[in-house]
Amino acid sequence: MTKLLEAIQIDTAPNPPVSVIWLHGLGADGSDFVPIVRELDLSGCPAIRFIFPHAPTMPVTINNGYVMRAWYDIIGTDLAKREDENGLRKSQQAVEALIAQEKERGIPADRIILAGFSQGCAMTLQTGLRHPEKLAGLLCLSGYVPLHATLEAERHPANQDTPIFLAHGRGDAVIPIDRAEKSRDVLKSLGYQVEWHEYMMPHSVCAEEVDDISTWLKRVLAGKAG
Repeated sequence: MTKLLEAIQIDTAPNPPVSVIWLHGLGADGSDFVPIVRELDLSGCPAIRFIFPHAPTMPVTINNGYVMRAWYDIIGTDLAKREDENGLRKSQQAVEALIAQEKERGIPADRIILAGFSQGCAMTLQTGLRHPEKLAGLLCLSGYVPLHATLEAERHPANQDTPIFLAHGRGDAVIPIDRAEKSRDVLKSLGYQVEWHEYMMPHSVCAEEVDDISTWLKRVLAGKAG
């Protein structure tokens, strides 16, 4: 049985009918995106339970083996050539356990959004596209599709029509935008509904992006009040 990750939880109102599981980037922790709850315009949305889990700690090869929070190891600068498949799949199980917890608490899969930044974005796509029940949406920031060679065989039809928000900074020096564009094209070639956004920013989040996320959340969560 997969051990449940520790997480920060913020409910925007009592008894939320919707959950957003938001996965942080390499070397950060769950607190990294807590401030975004206040920045989002959630007017008209149902109450939301935001869950910000802490990734496990592990040595990260590209950082000289320094131990930090990571969803998987980064072996080299070419993210596509040498991937930590075991780490990705282990963290996928950990995210699945968080989804299962929300279902046990009374929130069905189609009212759960997976969200993530950078490594967290990769985990959102790794998990969400393979999940056997339809999710409400995938919110994917400054990341890429990992293990793309296995995606076509492993993806689950339940999330074929799940809305995907895919955003990236044109000045991203950590994950160059061309990697994100390739991920977008892979997803579109497989028939996914990808809403693509790009911004004049580095490997970060900007105010315009927060506005676009707010608009997307309102659309995705429409009619899910209870």
